[in-house]
Amino acid sequence: MLELNRWFFVLLVNFLVLVYLLNIILYKPLLSLFRERKNATEGSLKIAEELLAKKDEAAERLKKELSEARDKANEIYNSIKGEGLEKQREMLEITHEEAMRMIQEARKKLFEEASRASDELRKEAEKYSEEITNKLITV
Repeated sequence: MLELNRWFFVLLVNFLVLVYLLNIILYKPLLSLFRERKNATEGSLKIAEELLAKKDEAAERLKKELSEARDKANEIYNSIKGEGLEKQREMLEITHEEAMRMIQEARKKLFEEASRASDELRKEAEKYSEEITNKLITV
């Protein structure tokens, strides 16, 4: 039969004290650290998703602005062309020079707007990718 002597109770108390101390010293801090790391990772992923959404939104906005600028340039071009044809009957040489100058300006403006918009998109994409990379690295 199983005998319970005094050492059994000493060992039992020792075991319970050890479990209690390990819980306070080791298990709770580790679990807390794991929770913090999980929260930080989830937060970084959420930030990365938000930055990607902002980048996509900026790209869509840029495409829309480029399309509007292109349409406006086409309207200007067609307007100038129509005026040029109408005035050509009256003064062919003067009107032709004026129309070509205005067309060149419209093309130059369109090219400058497209270049500027492309540069802005490239800078924003680089900034967002650096932010995403930094956030993922710090996790």
